[in-house]
Order: sequence, then C-alpha cells, then structure tokens
Amino acid sequence: MKTRQRQRSPLAMVILSFVLEAPSHAYRMHELIKQRGKNNVVNVAQRNSVYQTIAQLQAAELIRVRETRQDEGRPERVVYEITPLGKKTFYAWLEGMLAEPRREFNEFPAALATLMALSPNVVLAQLQRRREAQKRQLSHASSAMKTMLAKGLPRLCLLDDEYKQVLLKAEIKWLDGLIAELESGEMTWNEKWLRKLAAQFESGKLD
Repeated sequence: MKTRQRQRSPLAMVILSFVLEAPSHAYRMHELIKQRGKNNVVNVAQRNSVYQTIAQLQAAELIRVRETRQDEGRPERVVYEITPLGKKTFYAWLEGMLAEPRREFNEFPAALATLMALSPNVVLAQLQRRREAQKRQLSHASSAMKTMLAKGLPRLCLLDDEYKQVLLKAEIKWLDGLIAELESGEMTWNEKWLRKLAAQFESGKLD
C-alpha cells in the first residue's frame, strides 16, 4: 500500500515532538499542549483536532500504535510511538520551518488592504480596540512567562512564547504610529479621493 503524504502543520509538529519524547495517548497529548502553554501555538479549541491529526499521521506512517492500555477505572487508551519515517520527517520539517519563511495569509493584513471601505474615524476606533487587546495579550504572556521561568523552566522551552511577545511589541509600536497619523489627520481618505485613486489604477497612471 502506498504511504499517504502528510503536509506539515503546527499541530502535527507538536504531536510528533510528544511521541518522539515518549510514547503517548491522545488524551495525554491534549493535556500536555495545555500544560506547556502550546495552545497559544496550535489551535486545539476542539479536542477532535488532536484525534484527526493523529489519524492523519498514522495514515502517513509517521506514527504507529505501540499498545492499547486500560488502567483501572479509566477508559481504554491507544498509545502511539513515532516511526523511523516519522523521526526523519519530523527533523526535516523542523529544519525547514526554522530556516524557510512560509507565506501565511492571515486576516489582519487582508483587513488592512481593504480598510478604506470604512471611514477614517471607524478605522481609528477599531485599531484603538485592537491595540488595547494586544496590550492585554502582551501583559498576560509576559506574566505567564515570568511564572514559568520562576518555576525553573529554562528559557529554551519558552522561545515560542518569547517570539510571540516580540511580535506583539512590534505590532503595538506600529499601531501607535498609525493611530497617531489617523488622529492627526496625516492619514485620511474620503469617497472622492478613493474614486480618483480607483480611476488611476484603472488607467495605470498612478501619480
């Protein structure tokens, strides 16, 4: 039977790292994601996402069933281990993800590309809301990281959290500048100006 190919994903990477660390069952993996704060890195809002990814990794022969375990008073659990192909694939994915920036299509850049559909005042209000939300996220992330460091967790295990804070700080700084331009009127637009701009795009004669 031909092995099915599996595209790398953040959740697949985290699951492979867990079974590389030690044979694990799905419930343990889900709990480790929360305990180690990796739910800020991968989307596991729906528990089924872990099971779906495990099934895909198994179909691609990157993990396999090691044993079926049933502890007293607990439901039967399937324990998975990584395969030699899984190890090779994991290391290749990890090296690629560290070295090669991937094009990602997030919502916020799409909103920025079309924000002129709203009035400058509405955009200003929404960006102010976003900045406050980002500041709250930064405060929470910083506090959580300090707690984990105080408990003795090495910085090496928190590089993803550190990186997230760097991005939050950069976005907040950028939002500060953009909000200041909107507040001062340095950046503004209206319907007449937008119609003129659209005509220039159409004619290929941007000034």
